Amino acid sequence: MEKNQTQNEFVVLSISEVSSSSSSTSFSKNEPVFARVGSGSELRFGQESESSTDIVFDLRTSQVFRLGPAESLCVSEAFEDNKEKAYSRGISIQFRNEEETRAFHCAFEQWKTEVVVQVFLSGSPLPNGAVSTLKSKFDEKIEASSAKMYFHYYGQLLHQQNMLQDFVRTGTYYAAVIENRADFLGRVVVDVGAGSGILSLFAAQAGAKHVYAIEASEMAEYAKKLIAGNPSLSERITVIKGKVEEVELPVKADILISEPMGTLLVNERMLESYVIARDRFLVPNGKMFPTVGRIHMAPFSDEYLHMEIANKAIFWHQQSYFGVDLTPLQRSAYEGYFSQPVVDAFDPRLLVAPAISHVINFTSIKEEDLYEIEIPLRFTSSTSTRIHGLACWFDVLFNGSTVPRWLTTAPGAPTTHWYQLRCVLSQPLYVMPGQEITGHFRLVAHKAQSYTIYLTLSAAVGDMLQTSSGKLDLKEPYYRMSQPQAYSLAQDQQPNQLLQNPDILTQPQDEDGSVPVQQPSPNPGAELHSL
Repeated sequence: MEKNQTQNEFVVLSISEVSSSSSSTSFSKNEPVFARVGSGSELRFGQESESSTDIVFDLRTSQVFRLGPAESLCVSEAFEDNKEKAYSRGISIQFRNEEETRAFHCAFEQWKTEVVVQVFLSGSPLPNGAVSTLKSKFDEKIEASSAKMYFHYYGQLLHQQNMLQDFVRTGTYYAAVIENRADFLGRVVVDVGAGSGILSLFAAQAGAKHVYAIEASEMAEYAKKLIAGNPSLSERITVIKGKVEEVELPVKADILISEPMGTLLVNERMLESYVIARDRFLVPNGKMFPTVGRIHMAPFSDEYLHMEIANKAIFWHQQSYFGVDLTPLQRSAYEGYFSQPVVDAFDPRLLVAPAISHVINFTSIKEEDLYEIEIPLRFTSSTSTRIHGLACWFDVLFNGSTVPRWLTTAPGAPTTHWYQLRCVLSQPLYVMPGQEITGHFRLVAHKAQSYTIYLTLSAAVGDMLQTSSGKLDLKEPYYRMSQPQAYSLAQDQQPNQLLQNPDILTQPQDEDGSVPVQQPSPNPGAELHSL
């Protein structure tokens, strides 16, 4: 994007109205279009000089969303000159490249922050007459209804018990802390999203000088009781009820500990809170447990699962259900069932190509980088079969100074409460041995504390390119908790041979805080620490 003479004005390639309750606005194609900050809190889209044809948004109620590498959507309660009535309005903004898109988004957030702060300090009313109370970053990103349900869920002991009884999860955390006492001894620890306080108690057992357990749900009260019931540790643990985005601490932390992983690693968007806690509370070069996370992906073939999902929509095939024709909803029901990611434990022999990985380094990633995650896909088929979608799982590394330790949710490994996840495509692809499979796996965060998944897989058959795409909601999975099917093992295939080995060469962190990560070792047992 080209900057004009002032930082408050940018040149964009083009804009077009998406919808409006007023008449459409058009601009001359021979003149450049500008996005500029006007007087007060105005965000104006127009040409060289301001005019009544400009599209005017209020920065205080505007939002910008990325639609693609070079396209964004701006939505707001807008107003027109000489008109008092407000209405919902959206415009599509086209840029020349991704760098220009990113520059505008950064400028927009800066403009909006400055305007909201000014409104707060002056006490000026917002368009609806209310005075801004400067919501926390969490409240700005997350719907109030979603947050209420989320904190209610984790405020109940039965759900905490479910996680505590995941012995792979709890045992790995315990081992990672106790085996790395040197990282905790005499150190200040912050437990991000402490829940029952179990990780805080582990840290105190390892000799932490003091632990600040931050928990926003009502579970904070239970954590206080549990910690008080362990008097040899309780004097070194303080429970703070509140969100990490809002609470204040008296000192900086030497180490953060948290269990921020959801389904597919990123569900529930707690990784963002973990990163915010890092930026707010962690000393430079402080440690994070966990340190690194990886999402693993591989195409799979499962005729049983595909048929099971497709058959769910058969109900809507009925043309006389109590005299009612249900078929008008048949297609919508079919698409709806395939929009649900499947959460279950599957046999790793269903994988038809070696897995690839996407690494998220918690010590260095920016919070904004978690809003949209795009992963290019490239596989080589190991067999002749039909591909029904993409299988996913994750692992995390506790890069302790003494014993680096992994927690994995891989198929074939001991099952955790996360299980694995599969994105099933309504249209399978046919592949042959050695055939290349390409595509994209895109995760876009939404305000219900989850992600929309966009999956595309392609494979060539002769001169014809097969492509299958799907849009799934990670917030609404299909929990299929049956045991893996018994599949016959091909004579030339070894168990788990298509799983990527979870080993990473672990070394002390570099000066910039990064964790060196190398390709998996060909030796399946190399440097792997497990319970």
